[in-house]
Amino acid sequence: MRADTFASIDVGTTKVCTAVAEIGEEQAIRILGVGVCPAKGFSRGMVDNIAEATQSIADSVDKAERSSGTRILSAHVGITGSHIQSLNNRGIAAIPDRSHPIGSDDIERVLEGARVINIPSNREVLHAVPRYYVVDGQDSVSDPLGMHGQRLDVETHIVTASSSAMQNLMKCVESAGVEVESLILEPLASGEAVLEEEERKQGVVVADIGGGTTGIAVYLDGSVYHTSVLPVGGNHLTRDLVAGLRCPYVVAEEAKAAYGHAIPSMVDAAEMVDLDCFGSERQKSVPRRRLCEILQARCEEIMEMVMSEVKRTAHDDILSAGVVLAGGTAKLRGLDILAEQVTGMPVRIGVPRHLQGLSETLDDPAYATSVGLLQWALKENGMLYAGHRSGPSFAFGGWLRRVGQWMRVLMPE
Repeated sequence: MRADTFASIDVGTTKVCTAVAEIGEEQAIRILGVGVCPAKGFSRGMVDNIAEATQSIADSVDKAERSSGTRILSAHVGITGSHIQSLNNRGIAAIPDRSHPIGSDDIERVLEGARVINIPSNREVLHAVPRYYVVDGQDSVSDPLGMHGQRLDVETHIVTASSSAMQNLMKCVESAGVEVESLILEPLASGEAVLEEEERKQGVVVADIGGGTTGIAVYLDGSVYHTSVLPVGGNHLTRDLVAGLRCPYVVAEEAKAAYGHAIPSMVDAAEMVDLDCFGSERQKSVPRRRLCEILQARCEEIMEMVMSEVKRTAHDDILSAGVVLAGGTAKLRGLDILAEQVTGMPVRIGVPRHLQGLSETLDDPAYATSVGLLQWALKENGMLYAGHRSGPSFAFGGWLRRVGQWMRVLMPE
C-alpha cells in the first residue's frame, strides 16, 4: 500500500465489505476501490467458522485490491456482537509543574488512568474515548493541550469486548493476509459516517440495523455517551417471513427487498405477490399486505428494544436530534415512519457523507460502517502525532501492536 492510502474491513453477518481510500481535497475521503462478498462463517456479528470466515474476508480483500489496483497489507477492522459492553469512567492526573502548560504526556497519563478499570480476565478494553476534560474544576474542556492547571480530569467512554471474540476475528483477518491496524466498534464507526456535528451536540441515537445485530450509539453534548449491540437484525425479519409464508429463505429475502414495507396500511390491500413456497404447489399468491404485517411486527420489536436500551442509560427527552437509522435494514420502505411512531422522536435514514472518488458505490445506509471505519482511521492518523489517544489509535494494544508489527518485519521467522 502507498503511504497515503488506508483500508477498512466491515465484517458483518451477511456481507464483508473491504474499502480502500486516500485523503482527498479538504480532508475528504477519496474511495479508490471496494470489494463486497457474502459473509460466511459469521453468526450475529461473531465468528463461528474460522475457515469460512477467513475465505469470505480473503475474497472481499481480493476484490478491493483488483478494484483499487492497490495491495492491501493492513486494515482497520470493524467488530460487533452482543459481547460488547460499555461504561463511563473518569481518570485523574496531577500536573507536577504548574509553571508549564498541560502537554501531550499529561493527556496520555490521564487517559491511561481512565483505562484502568476492573473487568473480568476474559475481557479487554477496546476503546477509551475521551468525552470531555476538567482542568482545575473547569468543566467541559474539549482540548486541554496548552492550558495551565494543577489537576487534569477526563471523562471517558470505555468499550470492552470478549478477548476470544477479538482474537478469533483477528485470526481470520490475518489468515487472509492482512494485518489488523485496529479493531473499531461498528456503531461508533457508523456514527462517524452519518451524523452531523449539530446532532451530536443536541443528543442523538444511531441505530445501525445490520443482518444479525443492531448496534446502538448514544451521543450527548458532542461526544459518545453509551454504546451497545443487540442480537437482532434484518435476518430476523427474513426468518419471520419464512415461518409466516412457508417459503425458502432466499425467496423471503428477495420478497422483503422487493415488496417489503414497514407500514402495511400504505400498501394496496388488493395487491398479490407470487412466491415460490414449500409443498406440492411450488408457487402461490399471498397478499402483499400480509407480508408487510409480518415485517411490521418485527420492526416494532426492534425499535422498542432500541428505545429500551437507550432509556436504560439516558432520558429520551434530552435526545433532541432523535434517531438516525443505518445498516442494510434501514432501506426497508417506511421504517423511518414506523420508527417515529414507536420512539416519538424525529427519525431519518443515515447515508455516508463527504466522499469522493467511487462514492456512488458506498452511497447507501448499508455501507455506513465501511465508510465510518475509514473516517475513524483518518481521525486516528490525524490525532496520532498530536499526542491524543482518542479512540482506536490505541485500541487493543495501540503502540505495542505497532511495535510488534515492526519487529515482525525486521526479524521475520
